Amino acid sequence: MATSQTAMATDVAFVVAGPGDPELLTVRAHRLLKSADLVLADVEAVRMAELVSAGEVLIATDNAGAPLSLAARIKVITDAIKAGKSVVRLLSGDPVLDGRMAMETEALEKTGRSFEVAAGVSPLTAVPAHVGMSLTGGRTREVRIIDADAPTVEWSTHADALVTLVIHNAADRAAEIAKALMKAGRDGSTPVAIVRDGATVEQRSLHSTLEGLSAAIKLAKQSGAGLVIVGDTAGERTPWYENRPLHGWRVLVPRTKDTTEDLQDRLVSYGAVPFEVPTMSVEPPRTPQQMERAVHGLVSGRYEWVAFTSVNAVRAIRERFNEYGLDARSLSGIRIAAIGEDTVDALIAMGVRPDLVPEGDQTTAALLDEWPEFDQILDPINRVFLPRADIATDTLVAGLTALGWEVEDVTAYRTVRAAPPHIDTREAIKSGGFDAVVFTSSSTVRNLVGIAGKPHPSSIIACIGPATAKTAQEHGLRVDVLPEDATIDALSKALAIHGASLRDEAAQAGSVGWRPSRRRSAARRRAT
Repeated sequence: MATSQTAMATDVAFVVAGPGDPELLTVRAHRLLKSADLVLADVEAVRMAELVSAGEVLIATDNAGAPLSLAARIKVITDAIKAGKSVVRLLSGDPVLDGRMAMETEALEKTGRSFEVAAGVSPLTAVPAHVGMSLTGGRTREVRIIDADAPTVEWSTHADALVTLVIHNAADRAAEIAKALMKAGRDGSTPVAIVRDGATVEQRSLHSTLEGLSAAIKLAKQSGAGLVIVGDTAGERTPWYENRPLHGWRVLVPRTKDTTEDLQDRLVSYGAVPFEVPTMSVEPPRTPQQMERAVHGLVSGRYEWVAFTSVNAVRAIRERFNEYGLDARSLSGIRIAAIGEDTVDALIAMGVRPDLVPEGDQTTAALLDEWPEFDQILDPINRVFLPRADIATDTLVAGLTALGWEVEDVTAYRTVRAAPPHIDTREAIKSGGFDAVVFTSSSTVRNLVGIAGKPHPSSIIACIGPATAKTAQEHGLRVDVLPEDATIDALSKALAIHGASLRDEAAQAGSVGWRPSRRRSAARRRAT
């Protein structure tokens, strides 16, 4: 409990979730969520709580799925406090604007419990910012906030052309609101924007005028809750968020143990929604004696070279060193070779800078092209230590042997195929529910196909390098994206460039359906 008590000096913290993107949480809110023992979250904010908090997450609904009453919410909080837990109450949207925050804090105060409030980013400013517009400017100097769910809204009082209207809960009623505003005297040429899932990776916006809105809504076929923004500034925007090359793409990332975090971050920066699917786990070898002898050989000077071909190999050696109380100094005097930017980064983080990394392609063949032949005069030792997976190929061993080196090929870790993913995920993979699938190794191809089946032909297939692409093709997959450099950065960038080209082609054809999964869905609808 020490961590929680340090982060939270009060009994409970009320945290504002804002638009729902964890990246938009304040630093304080993030710290409170990370350290909480219990998070009581509105249903719309549960996903955020699960992504950020390490504690228990409860949904503020009853067994029937209805929202808990105010008294029930306060009871959950006070019971948890009595049990010695630090509590965060995570409220969706902007509860300061709609009054929910005041209701709950007042009720909690009556119990004698202390609290703090971690205010968040308000959707009122975050959503327009992510659409690329302001709420005032030019002639407009006033903003009015309207709740379309209010029992009566007198639209005749909102006909002023110099006022921007931000209307909550209005997206599915935008056409009738537009008619009411024009009837009240608002000019039909007034710009209007409908924004759903604003400031999240699922953001969708529709831009028109009051008089043209009804036709635009029918053409767009969008639905769901959202904001409606009416006023001159709604027509003066610099779009950026939805223009990202992979905006809204559902990208499947088959992963091994702890290897896709950087890739996911890069995909998110291009606008994608990454979905991880474990395809394998990395476990120690069944018989550790070989690795024990190899580590002893590193310390005693048995090897001239160590070749690292994966991040997992680096991790396996580091873990062995930690077990024996060793560190990177045990590799001093030994030449180090590595394949892959991520492998190099892992070695540097460990305190080792490689002596040999192939230029260009990060492949076994490229490494062999640059590996020196064994020279009895220059090389005092002819042995190479090669820590690898149990399913590694013998290409590198054969190549090094041909160059005169004696290779000790040691199983440093073994890969075990993961259990099949949830049936919904398997169905999405096989039916084209994912816009793209990104493979970072041959083993992720083999294992994904083995546990979930082949991705649908409509999904874009991106492979990190030639060897991975070859494996994908052997499994009957069409490879659409293959970067020049076999790195995570190059892979994500190449996919983004491909996505941008699809968007441009769709724009030239007069179509808005440039996402592969959307085109697939549209084709299914036409077929029926």
